[in-house]
Amino acid sequence: MDRETHWETVYQTKPTDGVSWYRPHLETSLRLIQSANIGFKAAIIDVGGGEATLVDDLLAQGYTRLSVLDISQAAIERTKHRLTEQATCINWLLGDITKIQLPAQQYDIWHDRAVFHFFNHRNAAFCLCQSATPSAKAQWALNYFNFWPARA
Repeated sequence: MDRETHWETVYQTKPTDGVSWYRPHLETSLRLIQSANIGFKAAIIDVGGGEATLVDDLLAQGYTRLSVLDISQAAIERTKHRLTEQATCINWLLGDITKIQLPAQQYDIWHDRAVFHFFNHRNAAFCLCQSATPSAKAQWALNYFNFWPARA
C-alpha cells in the first residue's frame, strides 16, 4: 500500500482521538513556536498537520500566516470542518512532503511533530529536508517521537 492510500485509510476509518499520536493540544510545539519570538505575522507551516489542533491554537493566539500540509485529503477536510469559518484563514496544501514543491523562502517556522517518525529510510528524510527550502531566518520546530523509526 502506498503512503497516500495508507494515510487516507487512517483518517477515513479512525476517529480523531483514536490514533496513538492524538493530543488535545500540542503544548510542546506551541512553546517551541512562541520561544522563537517571531511575531504574529510570521509564516508558519505545519507539515503533516493532519487533524492536529496546532492550527486552532495558533489562530487563537493571533498568528495570521498559517499553512497546513498533509498527504490526506480526509484529514484536511476534517480539520476544515472543525475550524468552520476560520478554515478560510489557512493555506491548505495537499501532498506528500517528499514530492511536493513548496515556494522557496516562504516560511519563517517549519513545524513537524512526527513526519520524520514515519519514514522508514533515510532517503525519505533527506527528501523532506530538500523540499524545505526555508528562508534565511527560518527556524524549525521539530517535535517528533523519535528521529529514526525502529523498522528497516
